[in-house]
Amino acid sequence: MKNQKLSYIYALCSVLLWSTVATAFKLSLRYLTAEELLFYSSLVSLVLLFFMLVLQGKVSLMLEYLSKNFATILLLGLINPFLYYLILFKAYELLPAQEAQAINYTWALVLSYLSVIFLKHKLSRIDIIAGIIAYLGVLIIATKGDLLSLHFSNFQGVVFAILSTVLWAFYWILNTRLKTDSVITLFCNFLVGFIAIAVYLYIKEGFKEVDIRGVVASVYVGFFEMGITFLLWLKALKYSQNTSKTANLIFLSPIISLVFIHFIVGEKIENSTIIALFLILSALLLQRVKTKR
Repeated sequence: MKNQKLSYIYALCSVLLWSTVATAFKLSLRYLTAEELLFYSSLVSLVLLFFMLVLQGKVSLMLEYLSKNFATILLLGLINPFLYYLILFKAYELLPAQEAQAINYTWALVLSYLSVIFLKHKLSRIDIIAGIIAYLGVLIIATKGDLLSLHFSNFQGVVFAILSTVLWAFYWILNTRLKTDSVITLFCNFLVGFIAIAVYLYIKEGFKEVDIRGVVASVYVGFFEMGITFLLWLKALKYSQNTSKTANLIFLSPIISLVFIHFIVGEKIENSTIIALFLILSALLLQRVKTKR
């Protein structure tokens, strides 16, 4: 049953929760390495998704899907959560939260470009213009507004942030071919991803005692960024009478996020970040207008 009011409630809850995750990432990384943060947060998400499968009576369906689609699950799980979040957390280690989260929002544009290669979509003039505008914003972030010098404040961090958008877009392209229940696919992906990060963490630095504050923050990340918020967003789209109106609410997230980053993380919001974020969001809105048309 469609219910636009209920759709807005679910969507706004999702937007508010997603607005906190850049702050949660940065706070977590004060006490944990990127590998440790991914290990604990993916474990939390895995447990949460399993309980949801039990409550919905889908454990047997999950086992059947796992046995019949192991190769696909292995590929998707290695991309997300393993590689995607590991690289994204590395970006947050190296960059201010305001910069990493702004670059991360360009994934929707990357999705359009990869769709040309993998889904045989056509690249429109608006897609090209939107890309130029968005990556001008990324360049402003990378140089902190000093475009003429082309001096990158942290080149490696920017590369990691951009690479994370490619991985995320590629993950969603692969998902377009799946018709399975979203909770089942997420659980299976996180099962593979958790095993991968556990092995990687053990080989790289081993399991050691960690600060409880980092664990608490990683629980928050696993619960809200990786788990329940995505499902709330799917609920919002399910109940929506106008998907475009509901989806447009996502543009509030990076703006609200800057407020949390400033007052909780303590970062001074740079003018270059505001200008860059304006360009990136303008590019995304331009692309959405094209899609709607």
